[in-house]
Amino acid sequence: MGATIRVVPVNVSRSTAIAGASLLLAVLVLVGHRLAQTGAARGPEVAAPLEPVRSERPRALVVVHVVGAVRRPGLYRLREGTRVADAVARAGGPAKGANLGGLNLAAPLVDGTQILVPSRIRTAEPAVGGGSTGAAGGTAASGSGPPTVKVSLSSATAEELDALPGVGPVTAQKILDYRAAHGPFASVDELDEVPGIGPTRIEQLRDLVTP
Repeated sequence: MGATIRVVPVNVSRSTAIAGASLLLAVLVLVGHRLAQTGAARGPEVAAPLEPVRSERPRALVVVHVVGAVRRPGLYRLREGTRVADAVARAGGPAKGANLGGLNLAAPLVDGTQILVPSRIRTAEPAVGGGSTGAAGGTAASGSGPPTVKVSLSSATAEELDALPGVGPVTAQKILDYRAAHGPFASVDELDEVPGIGPTRIEQLRDLVTP
């Protein structure tokens, strides 16, 4: 014979059932709220867009050699893209007598080049030579300046000797007469043997004549 199961009825009051239902509802609400917070915390994060970084390459340096008519010649470092005028300014600017018209100041600088600032060409001014009186009262030709090349006492003409400072036509003829009598000059000091020429005149002519 099989076993018989008996169900014992449980008497639950209405108030107890309502209280249990309310408690179960509160637990479900609390669990749902926790799950909602957990899901929100684990949601995908939105990254802020990255701004592009602008990097400017620094301009390179060039080295130039500034020479000529400037106040401070030398080597100078300047930024790439600068002009010849900037290099001249770095060298202290043009010196007195500089000829900037012969230089292209707008040309861009090239590394390792030399910048030559030219000078103005000075024209030779005519020398004003004063006449001098020789031993016999002769007067040297006026307007003749000192020669640029040394005059040879052994081969000079009367006109060349006359152009020397302090030597007039009379003294020039005396030099020719002495040379004809004694032969070529051996030294400048031999002029002391020529009448009318003393030590002071010899020192004045020493850098202008040669034996």
